[in-house]
Order: sequence, then structure tokens, then C-alpha cells
Amino acid sequence: MRFLSRRLVMPNDLNFAGSLFGGRILEWIDEEAYIFAACQLDSKSLVTKHIGAISFETSAFQGDVVEFGLGVKKVGRTSLTVTCVVRNKHTKQNICVADDIVFVHIEPDSRQPRPHNKTREQLDSLKLEAPE
Repeated sequence: MRFLSRRLVMPNDLNFAGSLFGGRILEWIDEEAYIFAACQLDSKSLVTKHIGAISFETSAFQGDVVEFGLGVKKVGRTSLTVTCVVRNKHTKQNICVADDIVFVHIEPDSRQPRPHNKTREQLDSLKLEAPE
């Protein structure tokens, strides 16, 4: 799993208890997973079909830097399934794990699924640049 991006937890990201709002982290996960899948498939014509199990493990607070680890779990004919781990950059504790995030490659005009023509082997051989 590669940790590819980071975000700073800001005051408007907090819930009433002063910790990172669950809805905000889910929004970030969907966006980060989409970017990852779009880069993997070299296509922006993707839609989120499904997000499976989500596990909140610890809290994040204002000023924390969170980082997003993403990896390919499964490659289908028209779909790509990824896993996302969000962790605290400083402590390395997992904040949230979202498993089985399924994206479907679609025809832009008809919005119907279409093959993405990528294999697991092709995706595994991609060299992604990650921040150090």
C-alpha cells in the first residue's frame, strides 16, 4: 500500500465533539480513491459503485495531518476495486479503513459500463510517484 496524499484537519472538518467528522473523512476517501483509480486506469470516466466495510479505528483532531494509503484489490472487466487506509501521519495509527471501494469505467455519453482494457499485471507494473 502506498500513501499518496495528505490533508490537514481544519476547524470546519470537525464534529460537535471536536474530532474529525466521519462524513468528511468519507468524502475525502471517495475523492482520493477516485483519483487513484482514475490514474490507474488512465481514465476520468469512472463512477463509484460501492463502498464496502468501513471501520473507524481512532480519532483525528484539528491540526493533525492525515495520509491516504491506496491499493488495488481486484481488477474486473469494467471495474476496479481499491482499498483505502487513512492514518495519522505523525503517529501512524489507522484512523479509518475503507475496503472494497468499487469504481466502474463508463462510456461518457451513454453512462453505460465499458471495458477499461487493463489487467492486474499492467496495474501492478505502474510506477507511481509518491510524496516522501
